[in-house]
Amino acid sequence: MKMVGAMVAAARIAKNLTQKQLGELVRLDAETIASIEQGRRALMPNVAELMDFHLGLPGLLTVAALELPDVDTTPPWAEEYLALELKAITLSWYEGQRVPGLLQTEGYARALFKCRVPAHPEETVDDLTTRRMARQEILHRKTPPTLSFVIWEPAVRHRIGGREVHEELLRHLLACTELPDVSIQVMPLEQSAHAALDGPFILLETPTHQHLGYSESQRGSRLISDPDEVSIMARRYAMLRTQALNTVQTQGLLDRLLGEL
Repeated sequence: MKMVGAMVAAARIAKNLTQKQLGELVRLDAETIASIEQGRRALMPNVAELMDFHLGLPGLLTVAALELPDVDTTPPWAEEYLALELKAITLSWYEGQRVPGLLQTEGYARALFKCRVPAHPEETVDDLTTRRMARQEILHRKTPPTLSFVIWEPAVRHRIGGREVHEELLRHLLACTELPDVSIQVMPLEQSAHAALDGPFILLETPTHQHLGYSESQRGSRLISDPDEVSIMARRYAMLRTQALNTVQTQGLLDRLLGEL
């Protein structure tokens, strides 16, 4: 999106238009135009068509809006969180549909990215998988963060990528349970009512001891700094840990799932 945004800015400047003037032509406010140019907001194809018309471009921005968003393989809404994750001293993560990214194997991550609709090009899948694996370096840094994960049982049961990928994932999760400062708990299927029915979320603590929350949806996310909201999320996570299997029970479940393969 940054590349597309730079193209918009260059074309606007070439026509001697301000962001406000361009916004009036395409029925957007100046702030939205600025967000598009800075790569913080996607350029929609219908807006791109209007820009092409008013800026005298032969469909250039329309093609860019349709074809270039995948160049930026890290969604802009995730960039701030990923920067914080890299330096976090504690992370508490609830996930319901898939194994958390910091615990994924390369095969599992690749299979997830291949499930995407519309499909990623193979080179994008390669890039996303490499980035996902690179994030896991924080588990092995000299002073690793304190990590707690609660994962809904279907996420560890689903054979995403097939039997071999699933077996590798289960063995990897068992290995991760032995890492220092890592706690993994599974929320069992029979615990049908639990504290995170609203969906997955993450709590983190920065090196300056700021406590933040993060929640992500399919097309966006929220980085939460309001102390009251973060406190609510922290209380939910504390309740989740009491409702989930403990760490020893979780290891037993993972062993049983391996035995069922």
